[in-house]
This record gives sequence, structure tokens and C-alpha cells, in this order.
Amino acid sequence: MIRLDKIEKYFGDHRVLNSVDLALAQGNVTALIGPSGSGKSTLLRCVNLLEVPEAGSLELGDQRIEFSRTEKPSKEAVLAMRRRTGMVFQNFQLFPHRTVIENVMEGLITVQKWDRERARVRALELLEKVGIAHKADAWPVTLSGGQQQRVAIARALAPSPEVLLCDEPTSALDPGLAAEVVEVLRQLAKEGMTMLMAPHDLRLAASIARNVVFLSNGSIVEQGHSRDIFTRPKQPEPASFVSTLTQTLPDNWED
Repeated sequence: MIRLDKIEKYFGDHRVLNSVDLALAQGNVTALIGPSGSGKSTLLRCVNLLEVPEAGSLELGDQRIEFSRTEKPSKEAVLAMRRRTGMVFQNFQLFPHRTVIENVMEGLITVQKWDRERARVRALELLEKVGIAHKADAWPVTLSGGQQQRVAIARALAPSPEVLLCDEPTSALDPGLAAEVVEVLRQLAKEGMTMLMAPHDLRLAASIARNVVFLSNGSIVEQGHSRDIFTRPKQPEPASFVSTLTQTLPDNWED
């Protein structure tokens, strides 16, 4: 279980997140949607403390961190929280001077202190899982965008995180390459991976997420089952926003 209580985040005098409460059940996929600048990516980054809130609390499993403007959480607490999460960025952020398999191994060796052989076995398993084991010894520059993002997903999964955070994972890809990444994420969802994502494409949220949270101006306007948010939202702003979804909606949403 992940729980955020009364999270507030400021950039200077601008309040980006306004007393956000959010609970994520283990094994579920939750999508953050809303207009540009609504705070989706910032909220996502607050979960693994790439952005540190000024107020509220974050709870992940048995670990809890309280935030305030006057006292920052300890480095040890931040690192402990980050070890429980995996992050997938929109622009891949692979190491260009490392091969594909070395990119996946790097965190295991440097942070987790695994020996190289154990890390290599784990990396190969994950590259196989995301369908790109045949590129294990390739350089990132030789890969397509979709292939690079699949490597990034494998790297994020390497330390067996409790939750996978995806910040616009397909926004840098054309539709064909995006489909490759969506399929990997869909399979992870079927396997019960807990995910929190901020997709730029509503079709990704509609096809993968069980729960949807609509943010506007740093506040949660509406949240619920994805079927309800996309077909019968209660608030006018989400209703207007999801009306742009042109793809046929899934007919097999779980209850």
C-alpha cells in the first residue's frame, strides 16, 4: 500500500500540489490524468522523492516519512524509500557509454552491491521479459526509441521495486514504437505489478489502469475506477477532458 496524505509542493511561491490525498492498493495500476501543468509529474516524482514535499506524509509499506518546510527528511530515509520504487522517464535516460545489459546491471552492482555474474543473470532475465534480450550487447544509440524505453523499464525493474512509477512513458515515441512499450506495461499489469503512471495519452490510461485520478491546478478533482472516469465522470472538468478520448474504450474492464 502507498499512501500520500495532505501532500503540498511549492516551486518558489507557486503551490504545485495542494493538500493531495491518495492511496494506491498493492497490485493495481493507477493513472494520473489532467491538463498540462496540473501537477501529475510532480506528484509522481514526490513518491520517490525526486521532489521533496513541503508538507504532508508519504507511506510505503512499513516506511513513513513526514514532511515540513523547516526540516528535510534524512538522506537515509530518502534512499530507503527510493530503493522501494522504480522510475521510468519519458526520455529513457540510459547511460550512452554502457551497453544495454550494462545499463540494467549498473544499479544492481553500484547500489545493491551485487556481484557482476548475479547482476548479469538478473539483467538477462529482465531483458527477455521486455522482449529485447537479443540487443543485450548493443549500444543505446543503435536502438529505436521503443527499444530504449523497454531497456529503461528493465532497468527500473532490476531491484524488484514494490511500485513502478512511469512519467509519460510513451510521449517521446511515435505510435508504432509506443505500442511496443504499452504491451510491456500491459503485461506487467497482468502480472500484478503495482504501478503509478502519468501518461500523456489517455488511451494508455484507459487500456491499462484500473484506477484513474484527475488532477487540476494541483488538486484532485475526481478519482475512481477507470471505467467510471472515462464513461461517466461526475465533475464537468474531467468530463470535458476525457471527451477527447477517441479510441473505442475497453469492454473488459474489471469490476
